[in-house]
Amino acid sequence: MSSTDAREQADGPTVPEPAAPGGVGEVSGPLVPARGGGHAGGAPVPDVLAQARYRRRGRRWIVVLVVVVLVAGGLAGADAAGVFSGAKPAGSSNAYATGLATVKRGSLTSQTQENATLGSAGAYSVVVPGSSSGSAGSGGSGGSGGSGSGSSGAQTFTSLPSVGKIIRQGQVLYEANETPVVLLYGTVPAYRDLSEGMTGGDVRELNADLVKLGYATAAALGPTTGWNYFSSETAYALGQLQTHLGLTETGSLPLGQAVFLPGAIQVTGLGTGAVLGEPASAGSVVLTGSSQTPVVTIDLDASLQTEVAVGDKVSVTLPDGTSTPGRISQISNVASSSSSSSSSSSNSSSGNGNGNGSGSGSSSATITVLVSLTDPKTAGHLNQAPVEVTITTGSVSNVLIVPVDALLAEPGGQYAVEVTGSGGHHLVTVTPGLFDDAAGMVQVTGNLTPGQHVVVPGI
Repeated sequence: MSSTDAREQADGPTVPEPAAPGGVGEVSGPLVPARGGGHAGGAPVPDVLAQARYRRRGRRWIVVLVVVVLVAGGLAGADAAGVFSGAKPAGSSNAYATGLATVKRGSLTSQTQENATLGSAGAYSVVVPGSSSGSAGSGGSGGSGGSGSGSSGAQTFTSLPSVGKIIRQGQVLYEANETPVVLLYGTVPAYRDLSEGMTGGDVRELNADLVKLGYATAAALGPTTGWNYFSSETAYALGQLQTHLGLTETGSLPLGQAVFLPGAIQVTGLGTGAVLGEPASAGSVVLTGSSQTPVVTIDLDASLQTEVAVGDKVSVTLPDGTSTPGRISQISNVASSSSSSSSSSSNSSSGNGNGNGSGSGSSSATITVLVSLTDPKTAGHLNQAPVEVTITTGSVSNVLIVPVDALLAEPGGQYAVEVTGSGGHHLVTVTPGLFDDAAGMVQVTGNLTPGQHVVVPGI
C-alpha cells in the first residue's frame, strides 16, 4: 500500500453527495465511509474516490451533451427560419416572415381618409309672416294662410303637421283659417305678393317649381333666362296649382300662401304658440324642420386646404361598412382653431352636423368641407352618424408602383426595396413619389422593371 492510500484510509474518504436518481454516472447502492481496514460488515467497500471521479466525468459529459443539444436545436431553428437557405436575403438582420409583391406600372391616385359626420343639409324654421312689405322672418318664409295678406285679420291654426312628418314640394305645411300653406322649393324666402309683370329671384324659383310640379312647361315659359319674369303663362300655371290645393284661383301669389325652402323637410318640432285653435300671430314660429338632403361635414386640417377643390370626387364609408360616392360641394375659406360646432342659421343650406376631425387636436386649425352624396338615398335615415371620407388629392399615370411597406429606410434619408428572383436578393435604391394612403401603394423611380418581385412583410 502506498503512503497516499494509507493517508486516505486513515483520514477516511469524503463521501460526495448522491447524484440525482437516474443521472449520468450514478452509482447503485449507498456510499458509506470506510471503517475497519476498508470493510463494512465483511463486504468490500466501493472505491469512493473512483466513484467520485467517475461522477465528475459524468457531469462533464452532461454539460457537453446539453451544449450539443442546444447548438443542434439552434441550428435546426435557424435553418427552419431560412438563415441558411436562399429564402433569406444577405445582410438581413432578422428572421421574420416575409412575402412578395409584384412591381407594377400603371396609374395611382393619392388619397387621404378623414373622419366626418353625415347629417342633414340644413335646419329651418317656418314662421307666420307679417305684412307683404315686411320680412318673412328668421328661417324659411312662413305663410299665415287665410286671405294671404298676412295683415288682413286674425288667423287661427286649423291644421298642424305631426312631428316626424316629411313634407315635400307642392304639399301642405299647415293651415290657418282652413286655408293651406304650400311648400315650394327655393333659396329666396317669400317676402312679398307676386303677380303678373313682376321680376326677381322669387319669380324665377316660382316658375321653376311650376314646371317641376307639372303645371307649366319649359316651352310655355320660354328660355330660362327669362324665367325671372311673371308672365301670363306663370299666372295660368299658378292658378292650376291653387285649384289643386282647394284655393281660390287668382293667378297671383299673396304672401303667406307659400313657403320657399331649399328642399323637403322633416318636421322636428312645433313652435311654442303653434297650437290648434290658437292665433297664428305674425312672427310666431309654426314649426321647425331639418333638411332631407344629406350632407357630410369634414373638419379638415387647414394644411390640406390646397389639396382639395369643389367638385373633387370622394368615397364615403357609412357606419355599416358600405361605400357611396360623393363630391365636395363647399370649402370654407375661414379656418377655425377648434373643432367645436357652430350653430347654423335657420335658412342656411350648409350642414348642421360637425365632423369628428381629421385626428388633429382641438387647438389645430381646421376648415369645414361639405360633401354631397351622388345618391342621397344611400344615407337612409342616418343623421349625425360618424362616417369616413376618402378624398382623392392627386393622381399620376404610367408610373412604377409598389406597396408602401416594401420601402426600406437607408442612411441619409434614402429608400430602397429588396428585389428577389433567380439571381438572389439585392437592394435597389428608389425615390418615393405619390403615396396612396388608402390603398397602401406608392409611386417609385429607380432601377426597377414591371414584373419584378419585391420583399414585403409577411402575415
